[in-house]
Amino acid sequence: MNRRFLLSLTMLAGLALGGATLSGCTTNPATGEQSFTAFMSPSEERAVGAKEHPKLVKAFGGKYRDASLTNYLDGLGALLQSTSEQRTPPFTFTLLDSPVINAFAVPGGYVYITRGLMALANDEAELAGVVAHEIGHVTARHTAERVSRGMLANLGAALLGAVIGQPMVSDAAQLAAGAYIQGYSRDQEFEADQLGVRYLTRAGFDPQAMASFLGDMGAEHQLALKIAGKEGRDAAGGLFSSHPRTADRVEKAAARARAGAGTSLARDRDIYLNQIDGMVYGDSPEQGFIRGREFDHAGLKFRFTAPPGFRLQNSEAAVFGEHSGGALLRFDGGQPKDASQSMESYLTREWAASLRFSGVESITINGMEAATGSGTISGDQGQRDVRLVAIRFAADQVFRFLFITPPDQTARFSEDFRRTTFSFSRLSDAEAGALKPRRVRIVSVESGDTPETMAGRMAFDDFQLERFRVLNGLKPGQGLAPGQRVKIVSE
Repeated sequence: MNRRFLLSLTMLAGLALGGATLSGCTTNPATGEQSFTAFMSPSEERAVGAKEHPKLVKAFGGKYRDASLTNYLDGLGALLQSTSEQRTPPFTFTLLDSPVINAFAVPGGYVYITRGLMALANDEAELAGVVAHEIGHVTARHTAERVSRGMLANLGAALLGAVIGQPMVSDAAQLAAGAYIQGYSRDQEFEADQLGVRYLTRAGFDPQAMASFLGDMGAEHQLALKIAGKEGRDAAGGLFSSHPRTADRVEKAAARARAGAGTSLARDRDIYLNQIDGMVYGDSPEQGFIRGREFDHAGLKFRFTAPPGFRLQNSEAAVFGEHSGGALLRFDGGQPKDASQSMESYLTREWAASLRFSGVESITINGMEAATGSGTISGDQGQRDVRLVAIRFAADQVFRFLFITPPDQTARFSEDFRRTTFSFSRLSDAEAGALKPRRVRIVSVESGDTPETMAGRMAFDDFQLERFRVLNGLKPGQGLAPGQRVKIVSE
């Protein structure tokens, strides 16, 4: 290509970048600072949010079907939005049916809170702090700023693509679809915290609740690592991985706001506890239940038992199991393209067509046609042995086990995997009907009760005291007082 042409193209890109930079900065009414949002207007933000909203609801377990809690979140969200600089159009607040502790916002005023997060919060002010923080991301237009800067960086490449006949993606909505799910910068998180403190205080809530809930989330994350056998690792993971927060900065911002607002600031613990009493905790009936090593699905009417030493985790896509020795399992479902094919054919030609199998055989599992085979795969951690099992549950429904082991452990787990495979069975209507989710229950502490005695009422076989303390925001060594209302989890 002609050097002079390339130089002209570079100058053209530079002029485009310079013009965009000069004309794209606006003063944000929430922050009072200039931000670069040239490539995403408020109307485009609303269009992005409306388009992605149903996809996100589906991806995160759907809406939690409780009219009282939904109305409660809507009312709290509307109150907080009314204290912000963006009072119209109304935001959309969604309570997600997910046990994961999470909250996020999408451009256009779509704010999402999981029931897992609501279960962890200990008063209305703590929940309001989370909602206010997410409203802050929207009013500060953080997603629009990130999308615009990303598009600015790629504008020169886009111009080059147009010249050579291979135009690159340049639609704001397409770029934004992934932007909101990525982590914000620490500066953006602190800005959202500052705005959240502002909105909390204007609404009459104690802004210190935002800092206390950060402590609750940190304690919950550390307990989750301990339960998983990973204590001391991933200290900044969990919700903090997408929301990098600095607790001391939040505490200082909250303290300044509290000092200027006087003493009539609410936490509203009793109001909040009344709202969440009876809320589903952990897995929902639609997602199936983990009870120790057993997984039961009331809706689809099946169960299986994982091998000894495996800890199960449920997700929207699959059930995962992990052993401290490095062995893994995955259980999920699929629909065969051809319902008439054998399970052996489905296994080798459809599900794992690229795997070089050995020892493929047809088997019967509790009256159901199935097939199994083994092979090896290679990844970042080296070679691993795999065993696959496909089970025909219905004409158009297949359930699948994938077992993965380091080669030196394959023989050790062989019999355990076989037992798990043959533990897969159908549930009768009566068995399925007897399965109930765990729920948050609010109880009053009586004379003589201690954290240890209350923890004994938690519907778990392990870490009862730790779970009780974290669920109620209790510090190590902190006791209980008669008449105090606390959360337990029961079936």
